[in-house]
Amino acid sequence: MSNKILIIEDDAAIAEVLRLNLECADYTVTAFDNGLAAWNALAADHDYDLALLDMMLPGVDGFTLLPKLQEYGIPVICLTAMNDAQHEVQGLRGGAEDYIAKPFDMLALMVRMEKVLRRSGKFNEIYHFRDLTLDNGNRRLSRSGEEIPLPPLEFDVLAVLMKNKNRTVSRERILNEIWGQDYFGDIRTVDVRIANLRKKLNLSEEIRTISKAGYRLEER
Repeated sequence: MSNKILIIEDDAAIAEVLRLNLECADYTVTAFDNGLAAWNALAADHDYDLALLDMMLPGVDGFTLLPKLQEYGIPVICLTAMNDAQHEVQGLRGGAEDYIAKPFDMLALMVRMEKVLRRSGKFNEIYHFRDLTLDNGNRRLSRSGEEIPLPPLEFDVLAVLMKNKNRTVSRERILNEIWGQDYFGDIRTVDVRIANLRKKLNLSEEIRTISKAGYRLEER
C-alpha cells in the first residue's frame, strides 16, 4: 500500500503540481483548498501518513490546523510564502516536522518527505513501473510476481529511477542517494549499471539518456 498524503493548499497551480508529482511517485493523494473543509473532513477520516500544509488558507489558517493534525498523529510539513523567521519558529514550535518556503524544489521536498516518513515509521518503500515492483525495504524486485535477482548496486540505481520515474535525475544525484554526499568515485559507474539494467529488464527505450542532464525512467 502506498503512503497517503494530505495536501491542504489553496493555490490551485501549486496543489496540482504537488498532486501530479506525488502520484507519479506512487503516493496516494487527497487535497483540500480550504482550511475549514479540511478541518471538517479530518473528523471523518484522518488516516494519512503525512500532511503538506499551506499556512495562509481560507476558512481556517494553517497555524490553527496544525494542532488538529497533531491530535490525529499526522506529521506535517509546512509549505508557505510566510518565510520570515518568526512564522518559521511558530510553525516548528507548533509541531511541524519541517517548514519550507515557497517557491520550493519538488525533488528536495520529496527527499524531506521521505525523511519525515522514515522518522515516523510510516515510510513505504515500494515502487511500481508497469509490471515491475521494487520493494526497497526487503530488497526485492519482481516482474508480474516473479522475483528478478539483481546485484546490489544495480538494484540501488533502479530504486532511484523508479522512485523518480518520469523525472530526470543526474548521475551525481543517483550516486548521492545511494552513498550520500561523500561519494568521490567515478560517476561513470552509473552508466555501466544503467546499461546492465536496460539489457536485463528490457528497458532500453524506457530508461532514457537526457543529454547533459542524466537519466529518466519514462512511462510512455
